[in-house]
Amino acid sequence: MLKFAFTAILFIGTCNLLNAQNTDTKLVLLGTGSPFADPTKSGPSLAIVVNNTSYIVDCGPGVVRRAAEASKLGFPSLEAAQLKTLFITHLHSDHTIGLADIILTPAVLDRNAPIRIYGPVGSKKMTDDLMSAYKEDIAIRINGLEKGDAIAYQVYTNEIKEGQIYKDSNLTVTAFNVQHGQWDNAYGFVFQTKDKKIVISGDCTYSKNLIQYAKDCDILVHEVYSDAGLKKRTQRWQDYHSTFHTSTYQLADIANQVKPKLLVLNHQLTFGTSLQSLLDELKSKYKGVVVNGSDLDVF
Repeated sequence: MLKFAFTAILFIGTCNLLNAQNTDTKLVLLGTGSPFADPTKSGPSLAIVVNNTSYIVDCGPGVVRRAAEASKLGFPSLEAAQLKTLFITHLHSDHTIGLADIILTPAVLDRNAPIRIYGPVGSKKMTDDLMSAYKEDIAIRINGLEKGDAIAYQVYTNEIKEGQIYKDSNLTVTAFNVQHGQWDNAYGFVFQTKDKKIVISGDCTYSKNLIQYAKDCDILVHEVYSDAGLKKRTQRWQDYHSTFHTSTYQLADIANQVKPKLLVLNHQLTFGTSLQSLLDELKSKYKGVVVNGSDLDVF
């Protein structure tokens, strides 16, 4: 895979991850899929990695195994036992099916701390219900011959509102409201570190609020669908996707206002077209640096 050098940005790619980890901020795409069951893409999830610490955004299907794959390619902070902090953009199933996985699998694999979760209203009930569903499993793992660490099974869930939601010595995380159809609580995130401003759209349609929060960022990771592809779908799906998601031409408008150093396309919905044609649609209206994101790409 080619390297792409940008101003303050390096696209490392999946075949050149080894020794990529250092104190600089990295964005690792763990899963770039959607509800479509594409076997080449895990469900929506990504990681911000800084100072050998990982921060996960969303937990689609396959999140822990994809993180483990990245760990073996040069990111030890993505080993299962190191997955301790999770941010959730919204509670759609494709973004949360891996919630039980990211809570429980690292606990089995010797996580030595609780997991802390930051997500919209409803996140606490979801995590509480999962812990109740798995209470027999958890009891056997802690009290049985496995002698599991009870601390690893502790979950602290924080329900968020717009504004700063997290801060430590590595970064500050700010949540901002986005429009995602009928969801009352859907968020994007700004991750500000000493060397990068990385903005994650989450799932959303055209959002003026996102434009405000994302201005002049280093990396904008944004969902997108093919305008031409959607026109081939039935009216039901045209109505749905145009209300819940962002077209290539809408995203071009967003990017022209935000002016990111790098635009990374994520959660791409091609609807029978191709990733290249989706990219071509966007580039017909936007002349900045843009790439189609794939699982295990690193920026």
